[in-house]
Amino acid sequence: MAEIKVPELAESIMEGTIAQWLKKPGDYVEKGEYIVELETDKVNVEIISEEAGVLKELKADEGETVNVGDVIAVVEEGASASDTAADSAPSQEQPSAAEETKANQPEIAQPAAQQVEKQAEETKDRPIASPAARKLAREKGIDLTSVPTVDPLGRVRKQDVESYSNQPQQQAAPAPQAKPAATVQDEPGKPIERVRLSRRRQTIAKRLVEVQQTAAMLTTFNEIDMTAIMELRKRKKDKFYEEHDVKLGFMSFFTKAVVAALKKFPAVNSELQDDELVLKKFYDIGVAVSTDEGLVVPVIRDCDRKNFAEIEDDILKVAKKARDNKLALSDLQGGTFTITNGGVFGSLLSTPILNGTQVGILGMHTIQTRPVAIDAERMENRPMMYVALSYDHRVIDGKEAVGFLVTVKKLLENPEDLLLEG
Repeated sequence: MAEIKVPELAESIMEGTIAQWLKKPGDYVEKGEYIVELETDKVNVEIISEEAGVLKELKADEGETVNVGDVIAVVEEGASASDTAADSAPSQEQPSAAEETKANQPEIAQPAAQQVEKQAEETKDRPIASPAARKLAREKGIDLTSVPTVDPLGRVRKQDVESYSNQPQQQAAPAPQAKPAATVQDEPGKPIERVRLSRRRQTIAKRLVEVQQTAAMLTTFNEIDMTAIMELRKRKKDKFYEEHDVKLGFMSFFTKAVVAALKKFPAVNSELQDDELVLKKFYDIGVAVSTDEGLVVPVIRDCDRKNFAEIEDDILKVAKKARDNKLALSDLQGGTFTITNGGVFGSLLSTPILNGTQVGILGMHTIQTRPVAIDAERMENRPMMYVALSYDHRVIDGKEAVGFLVTVKKLLENPEDLLLEG
């Protein structure tokens, strides 16, 4: 028998959730074939079988949390699917296990109906729970009947037990609890649907709250006249596509402008570690990408060394990987600054939240035609974009933050200057 274990994932990731079993017990698996998809805080990982054979047993259910090193399945090496079928089929020469048990049953045993009734009485109050949940409940001395669950089938899972164990007031008083003052459940006849948050969404929620609680976050705003960039793109987009086989978008302009501003204001490209400020001399820019699972921020490496086409191509590739759920952990680690574009969804103005340990994030917004004063006598309709810089005030003062954003604004309103800066 070969055990399938949760492999080492990354330094900061020690557990995951079984998202989907790709094989079921009795299926034949080849060596190196994917058998399960594991959802982690950042990416989904497919785990392979190290041996060829028949998948004999699954030791974790879909939706269950497992740790690195846990055995989640067992493969019988060298067996084939036909062997499993033959083993499971009763022999013509020998009675089946059920028949043999019936033949050997003593006459003094209780009638079948009484046995079924007795078993029903013994199990009617026994909650449905995963093996991991039962094990954890035994270790913590928790009565599973008192553990609430949002599973539509009423099954108690390991995470339900963990959540319940972290609420000592419930354990001390397992008596029926008072109903909340007002919940959706109190409205009879009102349709509702309960959907358990995915591990990634839970992690996103946790990280965003942590950032707001640990950083002195502040946001400064400005607006950019996009006329020059739009005219430049209109003149060059066809030739750019012919030469590089990638479209010239706005993100490459903003990325190059951000890199130039980070060089001028290095504290914005830093990280606070205890009482030390780590100034980073490289420019790995995170680009926020929206997926069905939530927002992810893949990183474009060495943006100071890449031209517009290389940046556009990299952004296109990581965005596709993100939407296809193919990002690797390495794609998400090590960013020094982040750009997020809420404008693609029509956002006019927002205050972006810092990404992890970074001290700055730039928010782009929708381009909107607005009247702009050209001078004391002239007004023109111009394509304008509001931009927002959220920053950690523990590290960056207002003067630096405003200076950074003004630098980005000037470079984008005079895109030719990006060539001189880059």
